[in-house]
Amino acid sequence: QVHLVESGGGLVHVGDSLRLSCTASGFSRDDVVIGWFRQAPGKEREGVGCVRSSDSSAYYDASVKGRFTISIDNANKNTVHLQMNSLIPEDTDVYYCAIDLNPTSQVTMVDFLNGLDWWGQGTQVTVDV
Repeated sequence: QVHLVESGGGLVHVGDSLRLSCTASGFSRDDVVIGWFRQAPGKEREGVGCVRSSDSSAYYDASVKGRFTISIDNANKNTVHLQMNSLIPEDTDVYYCAIDLNPTSQVTMVDFLNGLDWWGQGTQVTVDV
């Protein structure tokens, strides 16, 4: 069974930075896509960003592009970091780490959301004015 454990959420102020981390385990595939989506209660999931393990190619939603950076940890290839800079109140949400074990050849955020196999329990990010 795949496990995804998130860490790094919290309360910050507008313009601050925060780094989320996710460690995945329980799978043996070399080519997966790990990333983040965010979702508030009663609302639809919104893709944030994801990275392909085989070539470290990263993809972002337009709302975070240029502010957020997703990367694979150099020491532990099953750990992914989401560096969030210039945070705004609209970034407030529960952030979930998720994995697609069978990614399409050309990854998009829509493909990532549609192909999710497992996700973690989520971590709260709150951006206060």
